Amino acid sequence: MRVLLDEYMPNRFRRELPGHDVATIREMGWAGKQNGELLASMQSAGIEVLITVDQNLRYQQNLAASSISLLVMIARTNKLEDLIPLAETVRIAPVTLPPGSIIEIGS
Repeated sequence: MRVLLDEYMPNRFRRELPGHDVATIREMGWAGKQNGELLASMQSAGIEVLITVDQNLRYQQNLAASSISLLVMIARTNKLEDLIPLAETVRIAPVTLPPGSIIEIGS
C-alpha cells in the first residue's frame, strides 16, 4: 500500500509501517501545498492513504469521490513517543480502508 505521511507527522514514524511503501510530503516535494492540491497530487502519484494528525482535514475536504483514504491519528501530541502506542493499529488500518474513507485512531 502506498502511504504518505503528512507534514506534521514525524518522519521516523515510517519505521513503524513495515510492508508499506511510505513517503513523506517533503520527500515528494509537496511541502506547503494546500489540502486540495495535495490530494490531487497524491491521486496522480498513486498514493492511497494519507496519515495525519490534523483532525480538521476531514472537514476541509470531501474525500467521498476520491481514491485517497485518510487515517487521522489522535494523540496527546504529534511527537513520536505519543504516536508509537498507536502504531500497531495504524499498521493494519491502511489495508482495510476503502477509497474515500476516513478513520480516526487513538483516544
